Amino acid sequence: MSVTTPTEYCTEAPESLAEQAYRQLRDRLTVLEIRPGAMIQDAHLAIEMGIGRTPVREALKRLQTDHLVVSYPRRGTFATQVDITALSDVSELRRNLEPLAARKAALAAPPHVRQEMQDLARTLADLAGGAPTNESFMRADLRVHRLIYRASGNAHLEETLMRLDNLATRIWCLVLDRVPTVGGHVHEHVHLLEAIAAGRAEEAAELALEHVTGFERTMRSIL
Repeated sequence: MSVTTPTEYCTEAPESLAEQAYRQLRDRLTVLEIRPGAMIQDAHLAIEMGIGRTPVREALKRLQTDHLVVSYPRRGTFATQVDITALSDVSELRRNLEPLAARKAALAAPPHVRQEMQDLARTLADLAGGAPTNESFMRADLRVHRLIYRASGNAHLEETLMRLDNLATRIWCLVLDRVPTVGGHVHEHVHLLEAIAAGRAEEAAELALEHVTGFERTMRSIL
């Protein structure tokens, strides 16, 4: 399954092949489409993605930094196992950084990004009112977080939170079939996006904190 991310709101140069490979593999690893522990062969990936092996190798090096793949001498490269024990450490950082990103986004996001947030909030509301799958909710959750991180206007904060959210999402995907109220979890984003779009910075920060603590509480009740 693929993960669709929001359109970038700033004008950038076309992505390099290495960047394209990185983003595609990052998302496949995050949602466990590439299963934990699976061997990753750059030659096969290059053929699958229709690019050369060099961009794939460059992407895999970056993914090691993200703790999504690991390489062993004379053995090869593998998708990392989902580290459930990391939940506490990841959540500790997210409790501090997610509210910061939400607050900064509420204060700094340009008008067309606020409109994108309002549009996404309506999409989520419609999604929650239908009969969505867990997979569609998971994709929506990734879209929301990545949009907020970009809207914060701080590239270092965005990069850090992306890595943390990817690790948290892997834990979520591992137990997705046992999560009782995935819809309620993602529906929380409607209020968060609306608060950011309206510039209500402190409310946005509080909602972001509630969302992260609620996620951790749900995971602990299952694991």
